[in-house]
Amino acid sequence: MSATPPSALSLLNSVFGLTAYRGAQEEIVRHLTEGGNCLVLMPTGGGKSLCYQLPSLLREGCGIVVSPLIALMRDQVAGLAEAGVNAAVLNSTLSPQEAFEVERRLIAGDLDLLYVAPERLLMPRCLSLLEQARIALFAIDEAHCVSQWGHDFRPEYIGLSVLAERFPDVPRIALTATADELTRKEIAERLSLTDAPCFVASFDRPNIRYEIVDKQNALNQLKSFIAERHPGEAGIVYCLSRAKVEDVAGSLRDAGIAALPYHAGLDAATRARHQDRFINEDGIVIVATIAFGMGIDKPDVRFVAHLDLPKSIEAYYQETGRAGRDGKPSSAWMAYGLSDIVQQRRMIDESTGSDAFKRVSIGKLDALVGLAETAHCRRQRLLAYFGEELHEGGCGNCDNCLSPPKVTDGKVVAQKLLSCVYRTGQRFGAMHLIDVLVGRLTEKVTQFGHDKLSVFGVGRELNEKQWRAALRQLVAMGHLRADSEAFGALKLTESSRGVLKGETEVWLREQAAGTRNRAIRGNSRRGQLAAQPNGGGKGDPALHAALKAWRSEIARQRGVPAYVVLHDSTIDGIAATRPETLSALRGIAGIGDKKLEHYGEELIALVRSTGA
Repeated sequence: MSATPPSALSLLNSVFGLTAYRGAQEEIVRHLTEGGNCLVLMPTGGGKSLCYQLPSLLREGCGIVVSPLIALMRDQVAGLAEAGVNAAVLNSTLSPQEAFEVERRLIAGDLDLLYVAPERLLMPRCLSLLEQARIALFAIDEAHCVSQWGHDFRPEYIGLSVLAERFPDVPRIALTATADELTRKEIAERLSLTDAPCFVASFDRPNIRYEIVDKQNALNQLKSFIAERHPGEAGIVYCLSRAKVEDVAGSLRDAGIAALPYHAGLDAATRARHQDRFINEDGIVIVATIAFGMGIDKPDVRFVAHLDLPKSIEAYYQETGRAGRDGKPSSAWMAYGLSDIVQQRRMIDESTGSDAFKRVSIGKLDALVGLAETAHCRRQRLLAYFGEELHEGGCGNCDNCLSPPKVTDGKVVAQKLLSCVYRTGQRFGAMHLIDVLVGRLTEKVTQFGHDKLSVFGVGRELNEKQWRAALRQLVAMGHLRADSEAFGALKLTESSRGVLKGETEVWLREQAAGTRNRAIRGNSRRGQLAAQPNGGGKGDPALHAALKAWRSEIARQRGVPAYVVLHDSTIDGIAATRPETLSALRGIAGIGDKKLEHYGEELIALVRSTGA
């Protein structure tokens, strides 16, 4: 590999305040700068933006960034402007006069980067405009949106194949944080990148602690999680329905937590106001449907919580990846139960998708259920889904590694449960089956004569919570399936025959008689190492507080998010090293030439006026 051109490293340092690349960034930047096409898979917070921003500055012309997210466009352009880059947006938020001025600047060659929504780009007027301009490259962000197999398919993305047809000599880069092998293949085919190299960075986010708990009273569990682990910190809570979003947000507010709802049923002004508060204020918790989050560039989200099961591991990874973009310890917490599986299966079965689409969706759901039910390292299971191996022995920063569950021989328990499903006619859900197993004489049990069956009362050695855990695990193993057409009735599968005959081993994660909602406290060594981007914590607490107060005021004056002014990691670096000269300040990661020019004297004065 040839040495990186000095101009690239020079721009990396002078514009972005960085002295070195991360991971595959250097190779991607070189490949794109030299005119090559590529597909890039890189986790949220892994530095995707730099992979096209830097080549756009190195090549002649303007880099065109296709993004479906108005909020992301706005924040990225604000951050680039702070760094001295000529960047603009072209989307529906602009007035006709503002749009005309952006178009004029593009034709005149006054822009380094232009962010465009896919719908706008595909308009004949916009395509004609691009043909008149000098284009450095096309960057297609959130490229998984092009795939019908992906978790966030957007039909307008399919039209982006026009870029390869009308601009064959302009390099193209497609970027996403999540895509399994099937999705990658479709991205490459639809965007004419089948002959282009695919750069796949590690999907590991070691600073994120994964924890999945048995759903019992999910709202109370959530309140305890926030109060014990993340009081006063920013977070996102995902729910499946709009009504649940409103209920959860209200309950959190009643508990003294600064929570705001976000869903498509709210008017645009309210959504924008809540999103702006989340981005610009400290300690706001957004309770949202999946309508919220993609493209949110807030680095200090300390937790992402799920009160309902996502559709797939890709969706789970994308959503949890919004935590801890700054590399500091963060949590991905989910409360999960059997009803979640039934609900998701019903949504798949009732969808208008083809049979092939439904089969793929069920496979993706099964993979996520397997992650939720595993007794082994969750990070290993998560990374394996994306084709990546983690060292043996686990990650040391998930609930199963920090507090390993006990696994026991569950063959007899499984046989009792499967026999109960069979003898009751495979027509009943979990609650009724458990009533029969523990010998509970409910009206329904006596109505159907199930108190006369040989399986009535054979499971009194376990309580309801333990039987629910066993049921879920047998569903996850594929020995039972939830029939969405029969309101969640559990049915035997082909593999259950081997269990009933005693030919198949069954190992179950043991469910304690009490609540399994382990409180995971403290930081693993691995998480601690991931959380020190500037070499060691917050440094001087008084200076750190003064810097954050200064940043908040500057952000308010300039009308931008606080992290656009300075990232938390940059503030940590200043507080840790206390630079008293401009040259020393320039050595802090995140301080480029323009930020030094804009804020250098104020920051040095702040350091000198705040005692160590």
